[in-house]
Amino acid sequence: MEENEDRYRAPALDKGLDILELLSSVDGGLTQAEISKKLGRSPNEFYRMLDRLVRRGYVTRLDGDRFTLTLKLFGLGQLHAPVRRLVSFATPIMRELAEVTRQANQLVVFDRGAAVVIAQQEAPGYWGISIRVGSHISLFDTGSGHVLLAFRDDEERRMMIAEHLRSTDKPDQPKEFFERLDQVRDRGYEMMASMQTAGVYNLSGPVLAPDGQAIAALTIPYITVISQPPAPDITRTIELLLGAVQHLSQLAGHGMGEINAE
Repeated sequence: MEENEDRYRAPALDKGLDILELLSSVDGGLTQAEISKKLGRSPNEFYRMLDRLVRRGYVTRLDGDRFTLTLKLFGLGQLHAPVRRLVSFATPIMRELAEVTRQANQLVVFDRGAAVVIAQQEAPGYWGISIRVGSHISLFDTGSGHVLLAFRDDEERRMMIAEHLRSTDKPDQPKEFFERLDQVRDRGYEMMASMQTAGVYNLSGPVLAPDGQAIAALTIPYITVISQPPAPDITRTIELLLGAVQHLSQLAGHGMGEINAE
């Protein structure tokens, strides 16, 4: 197997992909010397490749000597028909959910080892927790990640976790974690204190395909909002979230079927 993989290697392509993957993992960009150091190669190896990536619009220069990703890759990802269709279905539902709950919400899918935010709806008032579209978040310590794993069969779950472990430095999870996923599936949603922001509860529900597998997670980072009129309490917010994911599951299941038929 390894011999076959080596036979079809494309070193220049590998080099370009190494650069893109590295730049996607840092904020503020990197110099050519920093890129070469992190990838363990000579700076001269990357000069022409960086020049081509800049000319093609995938990378841009900051302050003359630092390189960072542009939004071109993200834009290409948005051209993928199923993602566009799912976001188009979700947008009015997410907007209505934000209005009735007075909370922000986001739509998350699994992609190449990570949970990725593909749509975000701001809270209608002054206060709310927002996550940038395109952000990669953990499968292990977020409500969205738990839901994406909980509503998959055992084989797909193992594949998702293996891919996540390859793309991060996180350890595999103990038995208790998988028991938690079973509880999430039985309950129909996840409710957990945020492991990133104090005072926030992640409320996450699954957007389901017709076969019962999660194609996305819709998540409300719930905060206690003191407003007039009063915002719904957390119990009522969960009910509204579950109504939204049920509606979106119906729409997405039909729409994704149309795409697959094409």
